[in-house]
Amino acid sequence: MDYKDTVFLPRTEFAMRANLPTREPETLKRWQELDLFRRQREASRGRPRFLLHDGPPYANGNIHIGHALNKILKDTINRTQQMLGKDANYVPGWDCHGLPIEWKIEEKYRAAGKDKDAVPIVEFRRECREFAEHWIGVQREEFKRLGVVGDWAHPYTTMAYFAEAQIVREIGKFLMNGGLFRGSKPVMWSVVEKTALAEAEVEYHDHVSNTIYLRFPILRSSLPELKGAGAVIWTTTPWTIPANRAMAYGNEIDYVLIEVVAVAEGAVAKPGDRLLVAEALRAEFEKAARITEAKILWSGKGEALAGTVARHPLAGHGYEFEVPLLPGGFVTTEQGTGFVHIAPGHGADDYELGMAYGIEVPQTVGEDGGYYPHVPLFAGKCVLRPDGKKGDADPAVMAALTEAGHLLAKDKLTHSYPHSWRSRAPLIFRNTPQWFISMERNELRRKSLAAIDDTRFVPPQGRNRIYSMIESRPDWCISRQRAWGVPIAIFVDKRTGEPLRDQKVVDRVAEAFEKEGADAWFASPPSRFLGNDHNPDHFEQITDIVDVWFDSGSTHAFVLESGHWDLSWPADVYLEGSDQHRGWFHSSLLESCGTRGRAPYKTVITHGFTLDEQGRKMSKSLGNVLAPQEVMKQYGADILRLWVAIGCDYSEDQRIGNEALKFVADHYRRLRNTFRYLLGALDGWSETERVAPARMPELERWILHRLAELDRQVREAADNFDLHNIYMELHNFCAVDLSAFYFDIRKDALYCDAPTSPRRRAVRTVLQELFSCLSAWLAPVLCFTAEEAWQHRSWKDGAASPDEESVHLRLFPAVPAGWRDEALAGRWAKLRDLRRVVTGALEIERAEKRIGSSLQAHPTVYLTPELKRLCDGLDLAEISITSEATLVEGPAPAGAFTLPDVPDVGVTVGLAGGEKCDRCWRQVPDRGVDPHHPTLCGRCADAVSGGTAA
Repeated sequence: MDYKDTVFLPRTEFAMRANLPTREPETLKRWQELDLFRRQREASRGRPRFLLHDGPPYANGNIHIGHALNKILKDTINRTQQMLGKDANYVPGWDCHGLPIEWKIEEKYRAAGKDKDAVPIVEFRRECREFAEHWIGVQREEFKRLGVVGDWAHPYTTMAYFAEAQIVREIGKFLMNGGLFRGSKPVMWSVVEKTALAEAEVEYHDHVSNTIYLRFPILRSSLPELKGAGAVIWTTTPWTIPANRAMAYGNEIDYVLIEVVAVAEGAVAKPGDRLLVAEALRAEFEKAARITEAKILWSGKGEALAGTVARHPLAGHGYEFEVPLLPGGFVTTEQGTGFVHIAPGHGADDYELGMAYGIEVPQTVGEDGGYYPHVPLFAGKCVLRPDGKKGDADPAVMAALTEAGHLLAKDKLTHSYPHSWRSRAPLIFRNTPQWFISMERNELRRKSLAAIDDTRFVPPQGRNRIYSMIESRPDWCISRQRAWGVPIAIFVDKRTGEPLRDQKVVDRVAEAFEKEGADAWFASPPSRFLGNDHNPDHFEQITDIVDVWFDSGSTHAFVLESGHWDLSWPADVYLEGSDQHRGWFHSSLLESCGTRGRAPYKTVITHGFTLDEQGRKMSKSLGNVLAPQEVMKQYGADILRLWVAIGCDYSEDQRIGNEALKFVADHYRRLRNTFRYLLGALDGWSETERVAPARMPELERWILHRLAELDRQVREAADNFDLHNIYMELHNFCAVDLSAFYFDIRKDALYCDAPTSPRRRAVRTVLQELFSCLSAWLAPVLCFTAEEAWQHRSWKDGAASPDEESVHLRLFPAVPAGWRDEALAGRWAKLRDLRRVVTGALEIERAEKRIGSSLQAHPTVYLTPELKRLCDGLDLAEISITSEATLVEGPAPAGAFTLPDVPDVGVTVGLAGGEKCDRCWRQVPDRGVDPHHPTLCGRCADAVSGGTAA
């Protein structure tokens, strides 16, 4: 008789081959039909809330791999919190205003030969809005394809009318509390884009600058030795010399006055010239200036230079003013001469020093990058051209300085320099009238630093990064000279120069924006907002738009507090890339502390950047861009999601490429095969089979212990937002504890025991618990595969509750604490070590072809009395998957197999006695005990007599 059909082999339609690119869209369609997000919200009503507030991506192109990492992390955390029994409502959002979109529309105009300034501003803004709407639609579908669940039907956007109205109200709060002011300060300016840029909009690239050593003749000093000498500066921006109004030195720096004795050919300096430089930089200067010999006339600390005054090197050509030497804490001897030329309109340090000493802040360079008409000698010369290329300012200034006899040396230097992240063109610091939020008024800096101390940072080093930024940052420049965005909708009194602080005006503006959007500011007469209380002739209407970081920094106000969604303030979590310490985390902190006195978040989580497999930044020029769309097309979204969970530690920079994806796909197959095995082994499961833990064999109780252990780890990991370690732990549990150990051992009982066998029922009970836990624990990451597995259950009991419709409507199972058994776990840790020695010995026998199957073997295990007692009650043959096994107390004979890390255990292997059962293939002594089944062992004969698997 052929007993093949009597064996209870696993049976499931859950395919071994995932075919995720085809199956995942089908699952998405099912979720849509089920209205999964709404069902989650209904099921969560009344639960504790968990709110991860979405940092808005920019609506201007297809998503990239960094977007995918970010959104998958957010979705995994949200799904985890949801399954922990919380209400994890997720509202996705988009940043819509600002330069990147405006730049795209301008590019279209330039290609068509149109002048942007000739287009009515409302029409231009309409085109920007349509552009953003298009990309919101594209990105929404791409995010959904990743498996991200959220309120996609009702996302937030910074260009929604109610959002623009709230942004204006937030500006109004700073206006009314005195934090907003207009000032003239040097800001990073894009000549190409004709606007100020925030630090977060700046990239640093290599740039070649002209460098000069320049002499400033000293007019007077308390040191008689300096009479007729010259103080030497070094700069990489010769074009700023017309704006020079002072020089800075370091109080503790050692300076020397040298007299030139001899020079090489081509030198500008002459024998007898006396020059003042830092002692540490003297040799470098003399080499650059071709000074071959010099002697020291004076040396001393910088503090001795107090009161020294020089004249501008272009005196006599329109630069008839004194240049005082001032102490500056920022002066170093790393490069240059130990003196820094101070142009208060072209640098932050320069400006602060100038303000401290009452130095004039001249206006020298206009928004087009050219000198103003009033600048002597250089009117009309250009620092940077409209295309971002170098202009003629540097050559003109250096030529004038050469003619004046004070340019001692010149060279070129390649160094890191600020560029616009959009146009990639270099920037300049220039003094412009802008609107600022003060860091000192209303104690904004102090409140922000206190809020940082009250915030949890994951990883913890994020705290130090943002703290140092806030601690030293200047006032927040929030104005931009552009068209697409929320206007700084305020009025300035022409008679006093002060902004109008009238809450009724702010309210009227917000009310108009609520109905018509921010276009109302440009399309309405000022009288509409000023009302009857103010004469429009007396007020200037500001048309600058607000920095987009103020937009996104205000999202907490119009998303969490607005009532458009069932959310609450503050958020539990903000999660973005580490660059957002100077971006969204930063602006949200300042905006919220300035208006509400605390941060809008309780926890800040940061992730690193995504690099290629060689650790390089992805770029089209390198050809190493890996698009998430292509990954999903080839592998499926679950592979990308698993890469986020186990393929990288998200707190660091991550690497991705074909090899990384193959590694993850291999891990995925192990997890999928675990699901497949469980589903097949549980075919037809009924709760009537369940066995209480107390009646289970030790091996099953050990698996329950492991589940209890993992349950604690999963919950702790959720609290620590530690995805990598817990999902690696779950993978290893499936691959090592289950596949290579438990499943391997229990196949015999599962396949060959009678259905009513207590042992088989215990195994099936444990498998049911395994499936229940693993399908839930893996669902936040493998959202598609876990759902597919959940839908392939073939239980006799059918659907028991509404949460059976989707694995994502479930909660993590409540694992009984009573399953924990540390003593049992300790015993089985040692037994598994013993088993490794046995299986190692069997592998050698198999390799030498002395046995085929391990069931042909009879191992004899030599061990210590202590280990032998540990094995009391244990069927070593069962856990070794052999037909027989013998335990011998005492030392192993020579030639026995041993492992270095398992002392006092040795194994020899012989052949098992008995005859082979045709059904279970074990070598048994009771084959043929049942005359009706003469080729079966007693166990198999009983199982067959009780019915077949079919």
